[in-house]
Amino acid sequence: MNETVPRPTKDREIASTRDGMDITRGYTGPLLVPADKLLRTRGGSDLSIYEQVLSEPQVHTTFQQRRLAVVNREWQVEAASSRVIDQRAAAHVREQLQRVGFDARTNRMLYGIYYGFAVAELLYGVRDGLITWEQIKVRDRRRFRFTPAGELRMLTFANMFEGVELPPQKFWQFATGSDHDDEPYGLGLGHWCYWPTLFKRNGIKFWLTFIEKFASPTGIGEYDSNASDAEKSKLLGAVQAIQSDSGIIIPKGMEIRLLEAARSGSADYKTLHDTMDETIAKIVLGQSASTQGAPGKLGEEQLQSDVREELVKADADLVCESLNIGPIRWLTQWNFPDADPPRVFRVFDDGDDLSARATRDQSVVGMGFKPTLKYVTETYGGEWVETGSKSIPAPVSFAAPTAGEVTPVVGQAETLSTASAPPWSAILDKVDALVQSAADLDSLRASIVDAYADLPVADLGNVMAIAEAAAMAVGRYDVQQESAVG
Repeated sequence: MNETVPRPTKDREIASTRDGMDITRGYTGPLLVPADKLLRTRGGSDLSIYEQVLSEPQVHTTFQQRRLAVVNREWQVEAASSRVIDQRAAAHVREQLQRVGFDARTNRMLYGIYYGFAVAELLYGVRDGLITWEQIKVRDRRRFRFTPAGELRMLTFANMFEGVELPPQKFWQFATGSDHDDEPYGLGLGHWCYWPTLFKRNGIKFWLTFIEKFASPTGIGEYDSNASDAEKSKLLGAVQAIQSDSGIIIPKGMEIRLLEAARSGSADYKTLHDTMDETIAKIVLGQSASTQGAPGKLGEEQLQSDVREELVKADADLVCESLNIGPIRWLTQWNFPDADPPRVFRVFDDGDDLSARATRDQSVVGMGFKPTLKYVTETYGGEWVETGSKSIPAPVSFAAPTAGEVTPVVGQAETLSTASAPPWSAILDKVDALVQSAADLDSLRASIVDAYADLPVADLGNVMAIAEAAAMAVGRYDVQQESAVG
């Protein structure tokens, strides 16, 4: 018996946050408030509290390292395919990113990592019949709120309760840090940096108070029980003068002594300060080694560097992904409806060591193979043309003769190089034909093995035989000469 499988209802959202469906929020009104409890209880849902945290030097420095590490990476625009229409779409997007200064836009949008979300406005234009980006302006996120449906609204003086409805495909935004999609405000690094910053600032306040007491102890004045108010005031003025005057006077019978600091060191406050700095560095960078001067254990530096690199790459992917699925897709659909949208990304692959690659390629060439022009261009960059010469370079002399000196060995080497060039060229032509006709490396290996017996090595063998006979004759001649001299 076949049972009919019910078809799903298209675009039907069940667990929405609108109309009071979210029991974790209840009725929220026309605009959502951030779910961040710290932001609500201590900042009145205003992100300015996290702006104060960002003014802390350690937070500013570490977050700047993270942002600039992203911007420092080169960006690329990759076409969806080799089709002409896809290539044109990619070229158009590349031109727009260069016009608006993509690195600067990225740097500002990355503050969304700290605050939880970021918003940028796209200013459009028309050039050569195509819609363009004239500017991308990253806006202050404090000006925006979200509806229960997740729609972006802008607060104005005339509409602070519901916000102004914004046109579609006009704003580029992303949110991060939250563990579910029901929180459009995200949860930024500022949330996690708040308490370490607060503890550090309060610790510094007490630290400065301790230093002040240690350098200038508190004065204590003692007076008789029957002292008048005027005498008490005079004594208090004398005690206060201790902080600034070099000498004071007090009525006879009164006494002043100093309350010294009970402790002799300040390590407790410094330890708190350093611990909070390390905590902030771990929150922002995933590690603290890059902000501390002392070296770590063996292998620890590389591990911490890898952690930081993963965070930086994730930040770059977040910004690029939000751009790809939003503004780049819109721009492509308007200008090139038949094209698939291109992809923008930051390059994190450092590639091969070209020096090591060149050494390896030279060894392969010594085995009788020649790289194709396409391989050379793609591997080493630049523009290349073949020289047209397939001769083997003359051997390097390890004991070069002095100027004007021509030895038998040098003459024989030059003769061997000249005579062996045509046979070697014939062999290389044969191998080159096999390389060009091979479908893959496995088939090339098999064809070379099969063709080994047919390679034109006879002429080269004859040249080598003549060279060997000549070398033996030169050797005998040298022996005879040495015997005659002896």
